[in-house]
Amino acid sequence: MSEHSVHRSLEIYERARALIPGTTQLISRRPTRAALGVSPIYAERAKGCRIWDVDGNEYIDWTSAVGPVILGYADDVVDDAVRAQIARGAIYSIVQESAVELAEELVRIVPSAEMVRYCKGGGEACTIAVRIARGVTGRDKVLFCGYHGWHDWYQAANLGAERLAEHLFNGIEPIGVPRSLEGTAMPFTYGDLQELEGLLQQHAGEVACIIMEPMRSGEPPEGYLAGVRDLATRYGVVLIFDEVSSGWRVARGSAQEYVGVTPDMTVFAKAISNGYPMGAVVGKREFMEPASRMFISSAYWDDNIGIAASLACLRELERRDAVAHFNRIGALFKEQVNAAAAAAGLAAQCVGVAAHPSIRIEVDDPAEAAKVNALFIQENARRGVILATGFMFNCSHGESEVERTAAVVEESFGKIAEGLDRGTIDDLLEVPPQEESFRRLVS
Repeated sequence: MSEHSVHRSLEIYERARALIPGTTQLISRRPTRAALGVSPIYAERAKGCRIWDVDGNEYIDWTSAVGPVILGYADDVVDDAVRAQIARGAIYSIVQESAVELAEELVRIVPSAEMVRYCKGGGEACTIAVRIARGVTGRDKVLFCGYHGWHDWYQAANLGAERLAEHLFNGIEPIGVPRSLEGTAMPFTYGDLQELEGLLQQHAGEVACIIMEPMRSGEPPEGYLAGVRDLATRYGVVLIFDEVSSGWRVARGSAQEYVGVTPDMTVFAKAISNGYPMGAVVGKREFMEPASRMFISSAYWDDNIGIAASLACLRELERRDAVAHFNRIGALFKEQVNAAAAAAGLAAQCVGVAAHPSIRIEVDDPAEAAKVNALFIQENARRGVILATGFMFNCSHGESEVERTAAVVEESFGKIAEGLDRGTIDDLLEVPPQEESFRRLVS
């Protein structure tokens, strides 16, 4: 194995620590959440499914920018559309027709879409959707399941005695969130219709909306989402699907098409534009039209660049039959990673829907599991692969990348199996244990 160094990355990281709180803008990109000292931290460039870091190392990347990159880094079609739009102007004093064209495209594709609003990111889109639901219903309380961003309405659930004990990760304090919001946002357990109905009964006439991630890696329990739809209708509550992560991956019309359940509103971001800042809130006319009378406004939401990127990206996803590609590559990935685990003698497996699976390494002790996850990331990075137990495919991932990655994973699994058998995980680990991952209410 050739010598692997991230010396230049670490030098820049030390500069960042003095200047940028947390060193990155997205918690999931913080170096402490990978294998600090072995994983790359700063990129020089990226193309397709590969990243070259500032130390000159080349990696196959399975993180896809934590979700936004769905066609591949620096995709020629999307980037050409953006360059053409830049030449015409990024934003105007008036609006460009492309805003209407994108709305028409979303209405054509997404079952719940009859009207559309734009923004620049997922958390922002969730906040807009909740604001609209509260405005339409005249109610304040929100029931949620899944991760929906950093804004006050959501983080309010972390106030009070119980907080989000089974959600997100330890150490998130609701600093700066008004205490007066306590009790306005309440989590519910994915898959438990009885619990959800209990909350609707307990807060009857007070709940504006149910906002939830319909699915992630796993298939929803049989009949569950249809049951949620029925409860929302019966109690007069707006049902919002957060498809920031699931959008465009499991079906052309996203998870709602895949599961056959249509919400009242849907939130999209990330992969809608292959890496350019963009988000959208879509929904049925009866819920969306009243937003014209609400103060929901921002100058950059009329930006032409994100719209151009989204139009190009959505059309390319259809032209390339992306869903079929994800299912094909995902099935191969699962097969080869599971074979790697068997060859290494490790209790691990790749599970979930083929288009968006995850890797589970069976370790009971949480502290030991954090070390094992860090060791997995460390050993993969050392061998030129950016891969954690959670990942996102893009259209540039091919069979050769799967085969190369499976060979690397088999070696990494072998190291882990050795460490667990001999009790030498601490000796093999050259980095701090991985900071706790998000606890997802939706698997």
